[in-house]
Parts: sequence; structure tokens; C-alpha cells
Amino acid sequence: MKPQLFALLTAMAWGVGGYFEKKGMHLGNLSPQVGITIRTAVALLILGAVSFPQWKTIAEAGPKALLMMVLGGGVIAGSVGMLCFYLAIKGAPLGRVMPIAFTSPLFGALMGLWLGGETLSLQGAIGILLSTGGIVLLTVK
Repeated sequence: MKPQLFALLTAMAWGVGGYFEKKGMHLGNLSPQVGITIRTAVALLILGAVSFPQWKTIAEAGPKALLMMVLGGGVIAGSVGMLCFYLAIKGAPLGRVMPIAFTSPLFGALMGLWLGGETLSLQGAIGILLSTGGIVLLTVK
């Protein structure tokens, strides 16, 4: 149950954080680029301190693993994804942005099927369809 609890806490943190990020950008008339830079700088300080004891594992990870982390986490999710998210929350209500932005499980499942050799059960397919349907209901006027 522990991974599911962490996943729920993730969703809560990202939902609550999105609210404060949107408010901060509007109150300070900050651009999404400045907002994501502030977020990233603070996260770098906190995560750098928390992860310090594990830094030695970086040298052991190998170049392919580090390339995947840099491309996936740094470029795609950390930069492009977050910048798009900030542009979205700056310009639209959270209730319309968050359900669309958090279709990431759908894309993660598709990547797992396409590139990761994972399988999709009937239960998983139904869950994806229901989740997608819920997102459509939440975001279409």
C-alpha cells in the first residue's frame, strides 16, 4: 500500500502546489518562465540536500541511465512539461487545466506498452477509458 499512498500524496502536493503557483504568478504578475525557474531553484536546493547521501550512486549509474534521466526528467518532464503546465495555469482556471494536465498516467501506460514491453489487461483498458471519460466530462463545456 505504501506506493499508492505516495502516489496519492503526489497528487495532493501537485494539486495544492498548482493552486499556489497560479496565485503567485497572478499576484506578482510573473511570467510562466519565471515561475518555473523559482520552482526549480527551490526544488534543487531541497532535493539536493535530501539526496546528498546518495550522490555517490550517480557515478555507478552509467551513461545510458543518466541520459534517460536527463532527457526524461530534465528536458521532457522537467522543462517542456512544466513550462507548458505553467503556461496553462497562467491562462486558464485550475479546474480546466489540472484534469487535462494529469492525463500523464494515460501517456505513461501507452509508453510502457509501446516501448517498455508491458501488457494491458482488460481492467487496465477499462480504467484508462473511464479516466479519459472523466477528464472529458470535467473539461468540456
